[in-house]
Amino acid sequence: MVNKLELVADFYEFTMSNGYFLRNMNNKIAYFDVFFRKIPDNGGYVIVAGLEQVIEYVKNLKFTDDDISYLKGQNKFSDVFLKYLKNFKFTGDIWAIPEGTVVFPNEPLITVRAPIIEAQILETMLLLTINHQSLIATKTSRIVNAAKGIPVMEFGARRAHGVDAAVSGARAAIIGGAVGTSCTLSAKEFNVPASGTMAHSWIQSFDSEYEAFKTYAEIYPNDCTLLIDTYNTIESGLPNAIKVFDEILKPQGIRPKAVRLDSGDLAYLSKKVRKILDEAGYKDCKICATNSLDEHLISSLLEQKAKIDSFGVGENLITAKSEPVFGGVYKLVALEENGIITPKIKVSETAIKVTNPSFKKTYRFYDKDTKKALADVITLYNETIPKDNYMIFDPQNPWKKKTLTNYIVRPLQEKIFENGKLVYKSPILKEISKHTKKELNSLWDEVKRLENPHEYYVDLSKELWTLKNNMLNNIYF
Repeated sequence: MVNKLELVADFYEFTMSNGYFLRNMNNKIAYFDVFFRKIPDNGGYVIVAGLEQVIEYVKNLKFTDDDISYLKGQNKFSDVFLKYLKNFKFTGDIWAIPEGTVVFPNEPLITVRAPIIEAQILETMLLLTINHQSLIATKTSRIVNAAKGIPVMEFGARRAHGVDAAVSGARAAIIGGAVGTSCTLSAKEFNVPASGTMAHSWIQSFDSEYEAFKTYAEIYPNDCTLLIDTYNTIESGLPNAIKVFDEILKPQGIRPKAVRLDSGDLAYLSKKVRKILDEAGYKDCKICATNSLDEHLISSLLEQKAKIDSFGVGENLITAKSEPVFGGVYKLVALEENGIITPKIKVSETAIKVTNPSFKKTYRFYDKDTKKALADVITLYNETIPKDNYMIFDPQNPWKKKTLTNYIVRPLQEKIFENGKLVYKSPILKEISKHTKKELNSLWDEVKRLENPHEYYVDLSKELWTLKNNMLNNIYF
């Protein structure tokens, strides 16, 4: 894994920062938002993840003599700027939505307030960390949702896009609802269950499938899961597994843990295997299925009444294969001088790319009785929300209005850094995973469905909407 992260930054972050310094803008306070515009896979929600790694990066960010020497060799940077980098330390403020929270397009996931160079240099690392882990956590959540309570294990390390993607991807998968990982380093680092028993090569290494199964059962009698599809699942693998269960485990009073299916028609085979295991007296022996699974295939298997007790999901999870890019962006939204905030806006011919200006807060409204989430509202930072009767409206179609009543409201972001000092304690991964489950329980089922989910309301306050439209109407070039 990459340990030196200070130069994991787009080169323009340094060229711009050098320019800021040379124009005496280095002490100007800037506000940047991390947000995304579109939910992957046309889904109904996103699970935000990666904050803990962002915190570690910001906390330890500094530039070494070797870094300074490299940048000097590019012949683009002033000596005063390089001297500034040599003594670099983040001194600003950061707010963020905690990991495992359900989020939606255009909501600030992270807000950075800092001297403009400090804020600018964070861009790439914040984006790649939040983008990657939020993508994998969200994909995992879709898969877990499709599995309808059947455990899902992350099995994707060998197909991940590099070591960092395998390790941090497994972490994100746990946040998204996976119960374990095949990546041993991830299991160790994050204190989560390690999953895995054997590959086909184990069976092929012995003179017979029976000998392979027998040897494994003798070594791991209390954790015996056998892979039964190396040669012929029904004619060879399952009979040999049952024979080993009878001859090795049964005399010791030990029950087999599971058999695994990794190829073929999983719906048909699982039903056939279940019937034969039951008839052999092994109703408690589980069936685990792997083999290029995703949320759609899992949903189809369950519709076919497949007899599967757990799923191991690899490449389609760890790479988010169906939509492998999470389009998070990092945009300047305000500048501050002498305590006065000046909103900034990015304009585009593509409406979705027009940003929401200024320093903001996002509030979530819950029904007091059902505790279900009703809507989110993005406001200017200093706005207050009334205790009852709050009118929301569609920012694109403002005549579409609704008055919320009988609600509980909470801000989504929490303070992470204050004046460069960490003021937030990251929860352990198990607690983040619990938070994800609680968050998902707050959503209506219509928002969580895989196909054509209900679009959750994310509105702008009247004050923010007015500011944005006034800025658009008065834009100059």
